[in-house]
Amino acid sequence: MASRSGTLQGYDLTPWTGDLTMAKTIVFPTDFSTASDAALEHAAALAKSAGASLLIIHVEEPPLAYGGGELYYGLPEPDPERILRMLEDVKPNDASVPYTHRLTMGDPASEIVRIAEDEAAEMIVLGTHGRTGVTRLLMGSVAEAVVRRAPCPVLVYRETPARLAKTKATVPA
Repeated sequence: MASRSGTLQGYDLTPWTGDLTMAKTIVFPTDFSTASDAALEHAAALAKSAGASLLIIHVEEPPLAYGGGELYYGLPEPDPERILRMLEDVKPNDASVPYTHRLTMGDPASEIVRIAEDEAAEMIVLGTHGRTGVTRLLMGSVAEAVVRRAPCPVLVYRETPARLAKTKATVPA
């Protein structure tokens, strides 16, 4: 049987042999989307089975500035207190899973990687929207950037479109 280790386009393909049962911290980034909500269930299950705690983070992107100095948010100015309340509402359904919250500002992928490094996280678990084509090209992929730069294993969870649609339909507007 051929070995699965090696490299492909500069990526290390050596199977992860870490011991998740020794995990202390699992970083779970949220953007408050249904894709993130779906991944939380898996992050919590991993944390519980590993005896780890979840570090639930949200990275608020800084507003864009035009040349004249005026700011453009794309939406009405974000309310930090509202964002913090939204973050505090993100928690595991299982009360036995320990968790903390952290709100930070910056480039989402860079901040997720920085926090994972600072916390010596054993794993990052995040949801992805699964965008493709022009939408992905224009919006980028935080998940892809995290996978490329993370100091630890990354579990990227993509819910099926049918289940995401069902979840969206049950969430009050």
